[in-house]
Amino acid sequence: MKKYIINLFVDASKKLDYLIDREIQLSVPANPLHGDLSTNIAMILTKELKKNPRQIAEEIISNLNYDKNKISKIEIAGPGFINFTFSNSFLADIIKDINQQKEKFGKSQKYINKKANVEFISANPTGPLTIGHGRNAVIGDTIANLLESIGYHVDREYYFNNAGRQMRVLGESLKLRYLELLGEKIDFPDDHYQGEYIRDIARKLIDEFGDGCKEKGNNFFKETAEKEIFIDIKNTLSRLGIEMAIFYNENDLYESGKIEEVKQKLAEKNLTYEKDGALWFKLSELGREDDKVIVKSTGEPTYRLPDIAYHTTKFERNYDLMVDLFGSDHNATYPDVIAGVKALGYDESKIKVVIHQFVTITQGGEAVKMSTRKANFITIDELIDEVGADVVRYFFLMRNVNSHLNFDLELAKKQSDENPVFYLQYAHARICSILRMTDEQGLQPNYDSLNKLEKEEELNLVKKMHHFEDEILYAAENCEPNKVANYLEDLAALFHKFYTECRIIGSEKDLAEARIALVTSVRTVLQNGLNIIGISAPEKM
Repeated sequence: MKKYIINLFVDASKKLDYLIDREIQLSVPANPLHGDLSTNIAMILTKELKKNPRQIAEEIISNLNYDKNKISKIEIAGPGFINFTFSNSFLADIIKDINQQKEKFGKSQKYINKKANVEFISANPTGPLTIGHGRNAVIGDTIANLLESIGYHVDREYYFNNAGRQMRVLGESLKLRYLELLGEKIDFPDDHYQGEYIRDIARKLIDEFGDGCKEKGNNFFKETAEKEIFIDIKNTLSRLGIEMAIFYNENDLYESGKIEEVKQKLAEKNLTYEKDGALWFKLSELGREDDKVIVKSTGEPTYRLPDIAYHTTKFERNYDLMVDLFGSDHNATYPDVIAGVKALGYDESKIKVVIHQFVTITQGGEAVKMSTRKANFITIDELIDEVGADVVRYFFLMRNVNSHLNFDLELAKKQSDENPVFYLQYAHARICSILRMTDEQGLQPNYDSLNKLEKEEELNLVKKMHHFEDEILYAAENCEPNKVANYLEDLAALFHKFYTECRIIGSEKDLAEARIALVTSVRTVLQNGLNIIGISAPEKM
């Protein structure tokens, strides 16, 4: 309907030149009595045209050549809003369209033939994925799903570093635990990795090799730990339904010469200088507040240099869109990397950075630590074991990424309408139950009797489904997956209200079968939405 109305304005611009190339914004009025879609274009034009906005609105409406089979009325409201009300025959066409498109409904081809890279998680292989990584993982995967639903070919990418001090410490931690389990007295350093997962890997070594690894060097233990931890990470991601297309190792940037290449290019642009034995980046000349060190006096780069180099590889791989997902601790630092990319001549507008806030697990209003088994953090696996993958995914998604998330463990475990995941899935399961019962009674969806749908609860459901594609497009373009979760909750609420007010079994046959067509379309939209956010759609609960 938005496309149809915008085309009406394009046609009207042939008579009203002030509408030529004018962007028409359409929104859903807060009050249903004000119609189904509304625009404030008349009020926007009032200063330019020096006319009363209601007068402008009347002039526009008189030049809109609309089909009354689609729009039942157009009205002026308040200071000059133009409100559009859908016709019942148009609403019937929506149900038919959903039935025809099925799993394609809500998707679009707006960005067909475009490539996107979504980089998320990017935890170094030093331990299991924690709840902080988990929110990052679920948001990143859902953004990738959303981009795919609007036409992008998407690569999910995991960027990691298996070099440096942290990895040396990881290797030493494993070797010390290995020796300790073999009976040697070990004074385990406080700054080494304390988690039980290190002992688990050491036990596997003993099971396989006995004491045959005692003389092995640190590199053997580092590589063993990295391999085992990555197996663990991939298994955790699999439990969440996430599969990465690319694992990109920061070390490749050094081995390929990309780090030196970027240093050279920045130097050629006179954007670096030496001071106190370190190499500094002239960020102050690029709009940032202060210059920053990119190579320490020890010769070791700070994170900025490899991150700039890493992003140049994404441009070289010809991505049209690059989404980076970071925790809020990166809020003040990622603009330095973007400035570096821009300074090298790349189009920084292709990079979209999404910053998410952190997660606190709560129970009874208090922050909790579920287990001490894996040191001082809660792992995603522990959380999945506690409440299930669907609940973990949904709870990580249901708030805006900019909001701190309190993960209420008590609520997550409830099998009631208080739990939003249960509420959504129960709506889908209830529809499946209805369709099984009506099928047993010989009732089928009838798309020729949709004119029987006249009750407010029926029409509100159809109008809500009509906006599904717009919701998906908005959520994808703005990287706000919570919008899909919120939409589905609203749709489920409208369905539950419909179920309370509108009988199917026991109604006159044509009406019953029109309502079956309606709930079949609701099931399709729920399935499609749940699929995008990575939640199962059970047929029985």
